[in-house]
Amino acid sequence: MSINLSKGQTVDLRKQDGGNLSRVRMGLGWDVKTITKKTLFGGTKQVQRAIDLDASALVIGGGRVLDTVYFGKLRSSDGAIQHTGDNLTGEGDGDDESINVDLGAVHPSVEHIVFVVNSYSGENFTEIDNAVVRVVDSMAGDAELARFQLTGSGTHTALVMARVSRTPAGWSFTAIGAPGNGRTARDLEPLALSVL
Repeated sequence: MSINLSKGQTVDLRKQDGGNLSRVRMGLGWDVKTITKKTLFGGTKQVQRAIDLDASALVIGGGRVLDTVYFGKLRSSDGAIQHTGDNLTGEGDGDDESINVDLGAVHPSVEHIVFVVNSYSGENFTEIDNAVVRVVDSMAGDAELARFQLTGSGTHTALVMARVSRTPAGWSFTAIGAPGNGRTARDLEPLALSVL
């Protein structure tokens, strides 16, 4: 059963039977707003512009970014985190970009994996609809565990979406939703570190 999270809410990443999860997938989906434009002769037409949002994972330990997984580096140095590839438009249903995490293989020095999204093409979030981040159990047919609706469009070009954190009992997922500005994951490192 999926949980709809609010900003700042945390849930433990556990299977329905109470055991620890071994593999999760963070999915990001979005739609481009359809706007009505006037034509030269007084008519109107519906227009959509492709927006290139990029999901990335900042791997954090000891208060610093140890590694970054994004469209230009699809796998973490320890091999535990893998980006499935870049979606340049947001077209289609479901997750537009995904990042897989093998929790058991994450290097012991890693304390947090912070998931960020940025508009590589520079558009702001007023031009984006239905943005959602969700975490699914990759070992149970992609059963959705938690969902966080990225509400509140604004003039920001990036967002710290969520984090997965190591705890004494396993791993937890926290919805963050902190707006920022930047076109790359590197631009978001200070903001990501500030919301730990």
